[in-house]
Amino acid sequence: MDAANILISLLILGIIFVSLLFNVVVLICFLYNPEIRKQVPGLFILNLTFCNLLQSVSNMPLTLVGIFTSGHLGGSGFCQIVAFLDTFLTTNSMLSMAALSIDRWVAVVFPLSYHSRIRHRDAVIVLGYTWMHSLCFSTVAICRSWLGYSHLYASCTLCSIRARAAGKQFIVFTLAFHCLTFLLTLIVMCVTYLKVLKVARSHCKRIDVITMQTLVLLVDIHPSVRQKCLEEQRRRRQRATKKISTYIGTFVVCFMPYVITRIVELFSPAPINPHWGIFSKCLAYSKAASDPFVYSLLRHQYRKTCNLLANKVLKRSPLNSSSFRVENKATTTAVTPTQPSISNHQITNPSANEGRHI
Repeated sequence: MDAANILISLLILGIIFVSLLFNVVVLICFLYNPEIRKQVPGLFILNLTFCNLLQSVSNMPLTLVGIFTSGHLGGSGFCQIVAFLDTFLTTNSMLSMAALSIDRWVAVVFPLSYHSRIRHRDAVIVLGYTWMHSLCFSTVAICRSWLGYSHLYASCTLCSIRARAAGKQFIVFTLAFHCLTFLLTLIVMCVTYLKVLKVARSHCKRIDVITMQTLVLLVDIHPSVRQKCLEEQRRRRQRATKKISTYIGTFVVCFMPYVITRIVELFSPAPINPHWGIFSKCLAYSKAASDPFVYSLLRHQYRKTCNLLANKVLKRSPLNSSSFRVENKATTTAVTPTQPSISNHQITNPSANEGRHI
């Protein structure tokens, strides 16, 4: 076993650990907090978390075994079941990301009619479609015996060697599979999130005008408050761009190398380096480890729930920390000169509710 395989094995171990730990945390937050369960995006995140957890305990460990043994555990039937799960879970997780992007587009572009446009019944219908879509491709692949162990990816997945006899049929299937999963999800995410970014920037521009007009009227405002307002304007303009870049960027970085390798494998007469094949598979696996942070744990409700759970486990009272903050705020107010009656929060963050869905 060479050094490259050792590094890749350590990478997979890290991905398995992070994915299991933080996807379980997301699942606990969903079960603990009734507000998260009431929200429509919570259903999509739950489905995505379920796919990530199942992939972390089924496909990733067997890929790790494949690196060490250059083979797979169990017989051909067991490998086909694992390959079926790999195809199903990858497709389902991608479509769940597309559903989340559509949900956030509706929430930002149509905020007043969001609850009438996106309901739990609609979310269940969308999830039903993602499952049927995923099952169709997985079922066709297993019925055609196109699933098996691939030495290029050291895992049980779609196997071009087993499908060589099918010729053009397998090529058409593979191209259709990636077009209707990866490419479709990428197009939906780009269209919806770019529209969200456009709306967010227009909100920021309008709020910046209102803020500057307010600052002009408040001639006697303290210079530090004015500087804080200008800094908040810059942060507000960058916040939406960073979030949307994270959504699209992580999807492209994690899945595109694997998809491109799959397509090149169909047409390239030269063999592909196995180290690259396994690494591209690891990048696809890494999406399961990054999803809890991208879609859940960095959001306010999940952070709040995690803090409550941590205080409960450590048997700490959250009132102690809140009382400390109140006392600290009172002390700061006592030593700070009195400012104009307008609230600093109203100046620096008048868009607190407008950007909550981005």
